[in-house]
Amino acid sequence: MKKKTLSLFMALFAAVLVLTACGGDEPGSAETGETVTLKLAENQPDDYPTTIGDEEFAKLVEEKTDGRYKIEVYSGGQLGDEVSAIEQVQLGSIDLARVNATPLTQFSDSIGVLSMPYLFEDEEKKWETLNGEVGQELLDTFEGSDLVGLAFYDSGDRSFYNSVRPLETPEDMEGLKIRVQQSELAIDIVEALGASATPMEYGEVYSSIQTGVIDGAENNFPSYYTSNHYEVADYYTVNGYSGTPEVLIGSQSLWDELSEEDKKIFQEAAKESVEVQREAWAELTEESKAAVEENGNELIEVDDITPWREAVQPVYDKYGDQYGEWIDKLTK
Repeated sequence: MKKKTLSLFMALFAAVLVLTACGGDEPGSAETGETVTLKLAENQPDDYPTTIGDEEFAKLVEEKTDGRYKIEVYSGGQLGDEVSAIEQVQLGSIDLARVNATPLTQFSDSIGVLSMPYLFEDEEKKWETLNGEVGQELLDTFEGSDLVGLAFYDSGDRSFYNSVRPLETPEDMEGLKIRVQQSELAIDIVEALGASATPMEYGEVYSSIQTGVIDGAENNFPSYYTSNHYEVADYYTVNGYSGTPEVLIGSQSLWDELSEEDKKIFQEAAKESVEVQREAWAELTEESKAAVEENGNELIEVDDITPWREAVQPVYDKYGDQYGEWIDKLTK
């Protein structure tokens, strides 16, 4: 009997030791002065602007917490694609992630407003708004989804490109077959401009333009260049019809473990990293633009987007009930 009691005691003692040893992995253990290492999921490569932003955020958190928190950035999709990363952040198996706002619409109906066409009058107004109080209100709409919104990152402006003709006015879109993402809003925008929206996988776009299945597509400058779409679509219209941003998110389980002071530190670090991320994006955009110009592609600069904005009014009419309040807040 004594032998059984002793064995039970030793087993319990061993379990306590194991649990004590594991405590350093919990966010709350930073209060004891131990370094807590967190994981941040990023699906882009090391030298991509969003990864550069992630690394700046990680550096600032470590500095501002005097080394109590260290964030390891797992780039190149090591922890899964964006949808998988969001799910893992919700579960708390990943602490943080950088994802585009589009897949986050299933967790916040409001965030979809950022995909509306010609939403902001210019880039200065856009980032003043997103980095301000209204932007924070929008990030707070993730409450109740086990996600915490920390900051918006730049993903550039999407414009139309095609292999048929220069697009200087909305009328020039008439009859063109334009590839879009599988999104009702994306389809509505292209059709409001008079073109035929053709949803298809991104990997099929190059050959589809080359063979005439479609006439063109839409994306930002870096994607137009790195995908080699510029080789088969000579005309790129620079009018930035959409600029859905990236979002830096954290898990609710991590957030609940942070002290109020550390929550402020994480938020400050996220906001401060935006400038570095945007600078990296601007550099990549200029490099891509220079490369396609050197190739001889025609860039059509649109100075006045008013006719384009007027052409997509049916889109605003359709989504007014859903996004009207946020459109007013973001554009006032």
